Amino acid sequence: MSTLVRAAVLTNYFEVARQVGLNPQPLLRAAGLSQTTLTDPEQRVLVSAAANLLEESARQANCPTFGLRMAESRQLSDMGAISLLLTHQATLGDALRTTIQYRHLLNEALAIYLEQAGDTVIVRQEVLTDTPVASRQATELALGVLFRMCGTVLGAHWRPYSVNFTHPAPPDLQVHRRVFGSSTKFEFDSDFNGFVCSAADLEQKNPTADPVMARYAQRFVDSLQSANEPSVVRDVRRAIYLFLPMGRATIELVAQGLGLNVRTLQRQLDDAGSNFSELINEVRRDLALRYMQNEKYALGRIAELLGYSMPSSFTRWFTAQFGAAPAQWRAEHARKPRVE
Repeated sequence: MSTLVRAAVLTNYFEVARQVGLNPQPLLRAAGLSQTTLTDPEQRVLVSAAANLLEESARQANCPTFGLRMAESRQLSDMGAISLLLTHQATLGDALRTTIQYRHLLNEALAIYLEQAGDTVIVRQEVLTDTPVASRQATELALGVLFRMCGTVLGAHWRPYSVNFTHPAPPDLQVHRRVFGSSTKFEFDSDFNGFVCSAADLEQKNPTADPVMARYAQRFVDSLQSANEPSVVRDVRRAIYLFLPMGRATIELVAQGLGLNVRTLQRQLDDAGSNFSELINEVRRDLALRYMQNEKYALGRIAELLGYSMPSSFTRWFTAQFGAAPAQWRAEHARKPRVE
């Protein structure tokens, strides 16, 4: 089943394309998209097409912050009907949990997970694609939008401890400082995409929250249907993307996260023509390509992020999947140009 996202995720694409000197029409055609499609925010487009459009636009414009430039001018209202519900959540934690609950109405390709460790909270976010594609621009766009949503709830003064990216740093952090704040600490080449903040931040009150409006918005949002049918396969893939780098991508923990027992999850996957081992291998392949393209990731670190405690086990798996040992594959592909 292909993952579709609202065309609203590409809102202001034309504006940013023109700012960096691009003619968007050939790029749209190459990605299998049209201007007509993007003018209707409720139209659905393939997430892989959207990600490819952003990556190719960044490459042609020699602008590694293309996706983040799109996030810079986003408003909460661009999220559609759910924006009213988010605006009136009592706390930042409520707003984040509501985003997770209704992500199917925002962006089917998003996976978000809140992880609390004492007084600190890690907000992990990943962009899922049906096929392995470069996703730096889509990742920065999604994280920038989520960050701006948090700022809308708590005010522009809010700052997390750090904003984290699995990809390398761009040559210039000017756009990052505009979007995330000049005093924000950036962690590139990180183990995850997301941000780290104080647990107390999630309990901060939203001064604009109106409980009456929140209940009205809740009823309205609950009446809406996702264009994509509910899919246990998609839910499991989303969980694996988040849990694998944490060393927690077991069927027991994934089932627990979905509110199911293992036997029920296995039966539902079987009914959908899939199984857990197959899905974890798909996600591992996608993440392997992402990590391998970041030359600052040592092979041993990549092995750990993919769930291998022994580098030799990772080498055997990688060779079987990609036809070459990791070091050989990286040496051959390092000569090929790519967007960073």
